[in-house]
Amino acid sequence: MARDLSSGDIQEADIVDLAHDGRGIARMDGKAVFVDGALPGERVRLRVFKRRRQLDEAGLVEVLRASPDRVVPACAHFGVCGGCSLQHLSPPAQLAAKERQLLDNLQRIGRVNPERVLPPLLGPEWAYRRRARLGVKYVHKKGRVLAGFREREKPYIADVRRCEVLQQPLADLPRDLAALVETLAIREKIPQVEVSGGDASIALVFRVLEAPGDDDRLKIAAFGIEHSLQIFLQTGGLDTVRPLRSDYPPLSYAVDGGRVIIEFGPVDFVQINRDVNASMVAAAMDLLMPTRDDSVLDLFCGLGNFTLPAALRSGRVVGVEGDLALVAKAEANAARNGVGNAAFFRENLFEPAQFGPWADAAYDLVLLDPPRAGASALLARLAHWRPRRVVYISCHPGSLARDAEILVHGQGFKLTCAGVMDMFPHTTHVESMAVFEGPA
Repeated sequence: MARDLSSGDIQEADIVDLAHDGRGIARMDGKAVFVDGALPGERVRLRVFKRRRQLDEAGLVEVLRASPDRVVPACAHFGVCGGCSLQHLSPPAQLAAKERQLLDNLQRIGRVNPERVLPPLLGPEWAYRRRARLGVKYVHKKGRVLAGFREREKPYIADVRRCEVLQQPLADLPRDLAALVETLAIREKIPQVEVSGGDASIALVFRVLEAPGDDDRLKIAAFGIEHSLQIFLQTGGLDTVRPLRSDYPPLSYAVDGGRVIIEFGPVDFVQINRDVNASMVAAAMDLLMPTRDDSVLDLFCGLGNFTLPAALRSGRVVGVEGDLALVAKAEANAARNGVGNAAFFRENLFEPAQFGPWADAAYDLVLLDPPRAGASALLARLAHWRPRRVVYISCHPGSLARDAEILVHGQGFKLTCAGVMDMFPHTTHVESMAVFEGPA
């Protein structure tokens, strides 16, 4: 990321740690200094550009002694685009750093250590991303359209021509999309394009602030045909998404070794990394260990990503989700897969006092897949459900650690194992899975 490093003294320091946002940490004059682009084990020259009471922020001027884990970033836009901030760190070192962050959070916030650390779940290091939201902007000064992710810590669209983490054949989509939008009459009325890929087809959702005319529609349609893409237009909220043609096959992906097919819409939430999602579902089933005598509760169930594989192994499954449209789609997915022992309910899972009759039953096993905020609001209900095992899928190690503290020290569960999943290679996002065994 470009910083004004032309003023201020240049200093030397050793980098002793990696911050949760990917910056190197030095200790200078009793204060932590966060250094963009620096890695643990390195001796660097730096220049401080922002001073705070508890820490300073600095830019990297020169690496005097490089870390053995430093690698050459594969993307030409590294350092400008805000999409991937760890490309200069080798993939094994990225995983090790994420595992340390998970275990540190569990120990420091949750006051607990897992009995066993799970091996990381891995997928492809590049071309893994099947969902993305690309910003689009016609820049008058440049006389052209930019399409891509935001610049690091800036509101501007990065001038990206190619993205190495988008799944094939989408790597050149930023360049091709920009070239298309430049030819449209509504080129200044398209703020974003959302990408959503299934196993067999890929959709683009154009957010349009003004309905395209016939000429623009023809150009957009031709782009879809040329690149084998489904095209959708979104004129307002998510309920305004409409296909450009009526003959598109549904988007879908397979899990559970192909036994379960999940259909979804182009703006529905699905996990970004297809391969890691498939491995995650398989691992969750292995760790949950449902039997035909078990009743399973899947909270934040979405489209049925875990619910339907669990139903194939258990006596009864209840999936609960806050989005009514997703509940309907989960029910449809169950019907299409011939699953008759799964029931789905719409519920705001952050308001347990309002839970419906489903919450009065007992459950042998619970699977949690909450958003970043975690699941603390509903954990008190576990005392009623009394599951023998809880599998917790987390997208934020801090909220997982806070919830682990409640489960272990407040309710008597044991944290038997935990580990990271490489859902987002080259980024600082830490996805993890943890297993809690209920009190005897």
